[in-house]
Amino acid sequence: MIANNTLLVPLIESRIQVIRGLRVMLDVDLAALYGVQTKRLNEQVKRNRERFPSDFLFQLTADEKTEVVANCDHLQNLKFSKALPFAFTEHGAIQAANVLASSQAVEMGIYVVRAFVQLRQALATNADIAKRLAELEMKTESLEMSHDNFSRNTRLQLRQLLDAVRALTAPPEPPKRPIGFLTHEDKKTPKASTLTKGRKVP
Repeated sequence: MIANNTLLVPLIESRIQVIRGLRVMLDVDLAALYGVQTKRLNEQVKRNRERFPSDFLFQLTADEKTEVVANCDHLQNLKFSKALPFAFTEHGAIQAANVLASSQAVEMGIYVVRAFVQLRQALATNADIAKRLAELEMKTESLEMSHDNFSRNTRLQLRQLLDAVRALTAPPEPPKRPIGFLTHEDKKTPKASTLTKGRKVP
């Protein structure tokens, strides 16, 4: 059993990246979660290629691989591999679990779904907050214009409040040559293999 299942979803979220505008997990990260070697995972995918359409799975280009390695510390070993990684969307990750059909893959697949869903909900919530902030800012500006005696200190305090809330809900700044990002800093989360190696999810 994993010592603390509450750590598992954030861990998986930290392995979800945005490539080609899609949230995906790379084969190396998915294989570690499912308890198999990356080679084994990709072999099963190739044997069942008809079950992985383009919106489930795609292979990175050489440039995309270079960018991913540069942006993600835990993927540094990929620079020594000639193979181009495969990227799995949410549906592709679940299909991979079904293809592997091991107890760990099936169980971990549940947590993968939860991670994708939780991330999607968080992004939707932030978008809603940003919209409400914009509306509040417009109302504040209108109030300033209609009241000549609106104090300078009050305007400054409102502006600081809006800026602070906006900063809390803003996504992390992308790297100089963005191709994807981690939802949490990788250095703050343990390796997937450390949590899952030799253990099963209840």
